[in-house]
Amino acid sequence: MARFIPPLSVVAGSALTLWPLIASVQILPPFGLLMLLGWRLTRPESLRVWAPLPLGLFDDLVSGQPLGSAMLFWTLCFFMIDLIDQRVVYRTFWQDWLIAAGSIGFCLILGRLAATPIDAHVDTVLLLQIAISVLLFPLAARLCAILAGDEEEA
Repeated sequence: MARFIPPLSVVAGSALTLWPLIASVQILPPFGLLMLLGWRLTRPESLRVWAPLPLGLFDDLVSGQPLGSAMLFWTLCFFMIDLIDQRVVYRTFWQDWLIAAGSIGFCLILGRLAATPIDAHVDTVLLLQIAISVLLFPLAARLCAILAGDEEEA
C-alpha cells in the first residue's frame, strides 16, 4: 500500500486545481508539480523514471493546459534531476530547493509559452506564481516526508 502513496499524493495535488476558487488573478501554485518534485528530491526511489508521463497526463487533463505539456516538462525535469544526481554525490536541502526552484520556473515558463500567446500580458502574474511555488516547496517536501513516515526528516 505504501508504494501508492507518492503517485496518489501527486494526483491529489493536481486535483487541487479543481477546488472552486474565485480570484481575479490566477496565482495558484502547481501543487501536483510541487508534490512530484518533493517526492523525487526527498525520496528518489519512491517514483519510477516513467512516472511523470501518466501523472503529467492527469495534470494536463484537470488543469486545462495543452495535452502533453506537463508530461513533457515533468519528464524533462526528472531527466535534469537524474543528470544532477550523477554529478553530485551528496545534496543538502538548500541544493534540493534550488533544483526545485529551477524546475518550477522551467515548467511554468514553458507552460505559459505553450498555453498563451506571446503578446499576452501575464508575465507579472507568472513571476508571482513562480515565487509563491518556490516558497511552498519546503512545505511540499515536508509533507512528502510525513507521508513516507520519516519522522526524523519531518
